[in-house]
Amino acid sequence: KQVEAMKRVLGSLNLNIVEMLDETATLDGGDVLFTGREFFVGLSRRTNQRGAEILADTFKDYAVSTVPVHDALHLKSFCSMAGPNLIAIGSSEAAQKALKTMQQMSDHRYDKLTVPDDPAANCIYLNIPSKGHVLLHRAPEEYPESAKVFEKLKDHMLIPIANTELEKVDGSLTCCSVLINKTSEL
Repeated sequence: KQVEAMKRVLGSLNLNIVEMLDETATLDGGDVLFTGREFFVGLSRRTNQRGAEILADTFKDYAVSTVPVHDALHLKSFCSMAGPNLIAIGSSEAAQKALKTMQQMSDHRYDKLTVPDDPAANCIYLNIPSKGHVLLHRAPEEYPESAKVFEKLKDHMLIPIANTELEKVDGSLTCCSVLINKTSEL
């Protein structure tokens, strides 16, 4: 029912909807990291190579690189975009290995923000015209050491979010969000 509900909402916004009709393809949003210039797709238990190929066919203007995901549910279980050109990344071996793969696959050099706790690396960056750089991140009471790292981002408005209950069912901040660039038509 989740897919049908999203199709209705996105359709009501007059957004283009592309359906994966290949039943062998799997692609989970938690495995898709869009940097603003390219896509990294985590190959995990929920996303396969065929799903990444369909994403690449859909977004022909962007490079799409695959990243093996080990010891985590999704790629975004330990990384996300924390600002333009800034990747938040966890400290675990799996996270650092994935980052190395992303760096090797990309022609672009991203800045990185390494946090001690992998789940805390899943944050949400927003560029809001009236507010500037806004970052939703895990609350200090959940991940105090990672929150200290985020506090170093002096040019960001930081909004701590408690996510303890959703984390119990593998829910991260990006899992609970659908980000849509607002245009004059929306």
